[in-house]
Amino acid sequence: MTTGITRRQACLGSAGSALWFASRGAAAEAYPDHPPHLVVPFTPGGSTDVLARSIAQELGRAWNQAVVVDNVPGAGGSVGAEKVAKAPADGYTLLMGHIGTLAINLSLYPKLGYHPQRSFAPVAWVARVPNLLVIHASVPVRTLAELIALAKAKPGQLAYGSGGNGSAAHIAMEYLKLQTGASLLHIPYRGTAPSVNDLLAGQIQASFTGVPALLPHIRAGKLRALAVSSPRRIALLPEVPTVAESGVPGTKDFEADQWYGVVAPTGTPAPIVALLNQQINRALESAEVRARLSAEGAEPTPAMPHAFGELIARELPRWERVIRSARITLD
Repeated sequence: MTTGITRRQACLGSAGSALWFASRGAAAEAYPDHPPHLVVPFTPGGSTDVLARSIAQELGRAWNQAVVVDNVPGAGGSVGAEKVAKAPADGYTLLMGHIGTLAINLSLYPKLGYHPQRSFAPVAWVARVPNLLVIHASVPVRTLAELIALAKAKPGQLAYGSGGNGSAAHIAMEYLKLQTGASLLHIPYRGTAPSVNDLLAGQIQASFTGVPALLPHIRAGKLRALAVSSPRRIALLPEVPTVAESGVPGTKDFEADQWYGVVAPTGTPAPIVALLNQQINRALESAEVRARLSAEGAEPTPAMPHAFGELIARELPRWERVIRSARITLD
């Protein structure tokens, strides 16, 4: 298949091709000559925002050039993502995407204004955040296997909360239900905080969400951690097994972490993508950035652009299957 570059070369001829490559190289050498904007498609204060600001600060130091973080919330991150998809492909408008904007939304929003693969060039995989399955301390189970057994014995009588229909926590639990045949009732909330508050009050019995919102309550003995969604145990709770270690049929290869990464509009010059990837990976090695990520329960995942693109390609069909099988809608 002919690439965009070779088509352009074919039209321009060898001399024109050399000039075209030179102009792209010159653009990369001058980049950035004014402040790039990193769009966060959510309100300030959440994990996506914290990760974006951490990366932006390190890039600003490296370039001696401000990197502006723009919060553009709405429609599960779709408003901000669409804004970036339609921006000039010059490296000056970037998106801090995550599993929702780049893998889940395509199957939730029938008129999505962008495509996670066609609209964006992958730049850098920034971090992954394991989901943690917890129950209220009053629930009489100690392991994931016991919870699944109880949920099957009392179908629909155990309730779990999430930050809303189509949220990462909702999708993760529905994936677990599909894999195990368990029956738990979903109670959507307007955000993670109110769902955790009702969990602490015993109004619901379980949650499967990011570590930071749950960790203080686990340590206080109010919640009991049963499993993490990642392929390996996490440093913050090394005693908590992974879902795959539970021995429950259907969970041998279970993985349902949240993940985050930077993308740029399709057509962004490859030298600029390469420079951004190099600088973001370097930022992820910073002790300061690693400390901030750890506070969010996040694990840095430095990788080449193609590796992040491959992750998106794998995740899109996986979560489409879950959303369709579980009949998840935004209503």
